[in-house]
Amino acid sequence: MCNLQDITFQYAKQTNDYIAISKLATIIWEEHYTSIIGKAQVAYMVEKFQSAKAIKKSIDLEQYSYLMVYYQRQLAGYCAYCIKENSLFLSKFYVHKNFRGLKIASSMMKQVFLFSKKHELTSVFLTVNKHNTHSISIYKHFGFSITNKLVTDIGQGFIMDDYLLTLMI
Repeated sequence: MCNLQDITFQYAKQTNDYIAISKLATIIWEEHYTSIIGKAQVAYMVEKFQSAKAIKKSIDLEQYSYLMVYYQRQLAGYCAYCIKENSLFLSKFYVHKNFRGLKIASSMMKQVFLFSKKHELTSVFLTVNKHNTHSISIYKHFGFSITNKLVTDIGQGFIMDDYLLTLMI
């Protein structure tokens, strides 16, 4: 059973943090998303969106915050978010498979709620690949609803075929 005191958070603030997130992202994306979008698209998306350079850029230029979550002092997952008008865009919860089932995503959701309330935001939204049924069910458990379907060209001949999920606060 998980002891919630075993879960701690830290915001990414320096190059070593960006590198650690990028390494973890590569593992998580390969283990979870390869079966959904294929190995080539996973490699492209990790490089484009989850490399240390891309993370630094999203923090510096796009005002993202990267929240690193630790379980018993081991980096277990992360999420990224930024304020867009009166809403919070959440770039999903990413949790390494060895740490799933330990209430890490629930703890991350609490952090997102606290941040959203502190900034008086009215909703949280995110996109999830429409074939990622496991993640969709988890977000629905948190109260999110599918509000739209989005197809986005991300370059190199790849697309993201997603649902937009929204949670009103």
